[in-house]
Amino acid sequence: MPEEVHISSLVVHAAPKRLQRVEEAIAMMPGARVHGSSPNGKLVVTLDADSADEMLSRVGEIQRTDGVLSAALVYQFSDTVEAMNEEIPDAH
Repeated sequence: MPEEVHISSLVVHAAPKRLQRVEEAIAMMPGARVHGSSPNGKLVVTLDADSADEMLSRVGEIQRTDGVLSAALVYQFSDTVEAMNEEIPDAH
């Protein structure tokens, strides 16, 4: 079975008083990045994983993080590592 790449984006809503702790917890997770946050507790997060099961596990870990009120999957993409490394021809 070929190696896969899974990329997802989420909107995470955290209790405003726990926002910093939630950001720090997510940032420490493998493949997780916090791209922005607002004072009212909303965070934009991306996750990278090697399998669908690993991705689901990470989303669940975020949902169970103390201070997280909700985590909504916005987008999910997967492909083989080989396809991701193919050069895209110039259209011009």
